[in-house]
Amino acid sequence: MATKTISLDEKAYEQLKAHKKEGESFSDVVKRLAGERSWSEVTGILNPDEAEAFEDTIAESRSRSRARSDRIADKLDAATNRDGSK
Repeated sequence: MATKTISLDEKAYEQLKAHKKEGESFSDVVKRLAGERSWSEVTGILNPDEAEAFEDTIAESRSRSRARSDRIADKLDAATNRDGSK
């Protein structure tokens, strides 16, 4: 695998090192910290079932929000078409 060399100031190095888990390389740490995370990883307080329920709730809320936005857009479109302006 190809590698790249980067420079970090002392503070950045110490912060990265503080996030390093046993057995992890610095590359692993960067990938873990830079990648997308689940709610259970972000908060550190949810068990897997709670995190899944939380993610499901967020997805459902987003779906309802999209549906509400679509209804509002339809009503605005209908109102605009009724009064003849466009």
